[in-house]
Amino acid sequence: MMNLTITIIVVLAIYCVMRPKKGYFWRWKKSLYFSERVVLEDVLKHLYHCEYGKRTATVQSLSGAIGIPQDKIVNILKNIESRELIFVEGASIHLTSKGREYALRVIRAHRLWERYLAEETGHSESEWHKKAERQEHRISLTEANDLAAKMGNPSYDPHGDPIPTRMGDLPPLRGQPLATLGVGGQGTIVHLEDEPEGIYIQLVAEGLHLSMVVQLIQVTPEQVCFSVEGRKHVLPPIVAANIFVIPRIVEESGDEVLETLARLEPGQQAMVVRLSPNCRGLERRRLMDLGILPGTIVKAQLRSPSGDPTAFQIRGALIALRAEQSSHIQVSKRKRASS
Repeated sequence: MMNLTITIIVVLAIYCVMRPKKGYFWRWKKSLYFSERVVLEDVLKHLYHCEYGKRTATVQSLSGAIGIPQDKIVNILKNIESRELIFVEGASIHLTSKGREYALRVIRAHRLWERYLAEETGHSESEWHKKAERQEHRISLTEANDLAAKMGNPSYDPHGDPIPTRMGDLPPLRGQPLATLGVGGQGTIVHLEDEPEGIYIQLVAEGLHLSMVVQLIQVTPEQVCFSVEGRKHVLPPIVAANIFVIPRIVEESGDEVLETLARLEPGQQAMVVRLSPNCRGLERRRLMDLGILPGTIVKAQLRSPSGDPTAFQIRGALIALRAEQSSHIQVSKRKRASS
């Protein structure tokens, strides 16, 4: 009887370990394969970003980018080279056409997923990149194409990075570094670089996002000073270098001043220019349903004794908005809006 019991236990143990697809052995093997694929794809992504940015990719740059010691990177590169995805010239590492195609598929999945998180979920900006980093290795080519179609095949992710098309074409990267505007110059933010993550988190903490209008105040070796919608920002050059803008022509008459609705004082009025891209989903639809559309004249009527909310006259109705909501509405104090 004892021998029979032991035999049953052994058989069950073997079954648990070797059970097809769900056994511990197969799950471990799948996990190992997945880890190896993640490293391979991260290497290809880094090489593509270096190529796109006209930088030289080396063992040292790869080690720093994906957090693996240089001696292990060398062995990983030999394996990837054997798959004809890369080739090495001296100290430089380059993608083959096959490797470039693979890298673009991963980048497409990542940026589509970021766009999905931004438009369809309640996840904060600081979470998009990290969640997309995980998902980019799991989503299939078919799933990526279905996701793109669902969102109308967008050309750019929420940071302003171009999304590769299903054919592997890449829209041009827009904008120039903020510091190149020239003191006094104005520009519209079209791209916030989301790597390295620590710098991107700092930009998010500053409240910066796409479509904001910035004015450069001062550039020194120690800092870049600029204003956005009436607020002054001071950043180290290494952080400001992650902000890209398109120069903006400022009317010589000074007729237009862009700011947020939240800054209007009771009695002032302005014209809605746009809703911030940072306002998404249900909140965006709610504001539009209230009649807050480009061209609408809005007047601040009265403010709560506590300072929030503020009642605004919008299309003949008095509507109370919290500062959190009205800060998403960009307005222009044109002469015709204040007359």
